[in-house]
Amino acid sequence: MEAIVLAGGKAERLGDAAGGLPKSLVQVGGRPLLAWQVGRLARAGVERVIVSCLGGQEETFLESLHALGPDIVCAGEPERLGRGGGIRFAAGFRRETGDVLAMNGDELVDLDYHALLERHRSTGAAATVTVAHPPSQFGQVELTDDDLVTGFQEAGQVPYWVNCGIYALSEEALARFPEKGDHESTTFPELVSEGRLRAFRHTGTWLTVNTPKELRRADEHVTAHPEWLA
Repeated sequence: MEAIVLAGGKAERLGDAAGGLPKSLVQVGGRPLLAWQVGRLARAGVERVIVSCLGGQEETFLESLHALGPDIVCAGEPERLGRGGGIRFAAGFRRETGDVLAMNGDELVDLDYHALLERHRSTGAAATVTVAHPPSQFGQVELTDDDLVTGFQEAGQVPYWVNCGIYALSEEALARFPEKGDHESTTFPELVSEGRLRAFRHTGTWLTVNTPKELRRADEHVTAHPEWLA
C-alpha cells in the first residue's frame, strides 16, 4: 500500500516556533510532525510514502524521515501546484496502480486507515473523504427564549462534519484531479453531482498545527501518548 502526503506548507503562522523548517518537519514531541503520521501509516501496513514537497526540499525531508520504516519518496513540485495538483503530481511517483491514501502532512489524526479503505472499497466510491467534528474554540452560553442566561459550558465540538483532508482515492478520482489547483473546488463537486463521493466518519483525535498554541497542544498530546510512534 502507498500513501501520498502533502507537505508543502511554509509554517508562516507558526513564526519563530517553526525554526525555519517546513511546517511538516516542525518538532513535536522531539520528532518531526510528519514522523508521527508516517509512523501510524507504517502500523497500518503502508510500505511507501510519497511526500509532496516544494522543489529543493527533498533532501531535508529524506534526512528527517528515513528511519521510520516505510520507503520515503519525495515528489518535489517544480512550482506551487495547489493541493489537488500536488496529489496528482505525487501520484505519478507511485510504483503500483489502484487505491491510494492521500492526506495533509501537518496534522495529527489517529485514524483507522484499514477501516477507511474497507469503507471506500465496499461502497464503490470514486473517492472517500474522512470527516470529523473538530473542537470548538468557544465556550457555550445557555439562553432561554427571552435571553435569560441559565448557564455556561466549556468549549466542546462543533455540531457539523468537517473535511479532515484524508482521502481514499481510486484511479478514476486521481485521473480527474486538476494538474494545478484545488480538488475540493473542482473534482469533488463533480463527484458529488454524480453520487460518487462518500464520507468516512472519524470520532477520534484530530489536531491541526497552524499556530504556536496548536503546536504546544500537539506536543503535549504526543508526549502523553507515546504509542503514536510505537
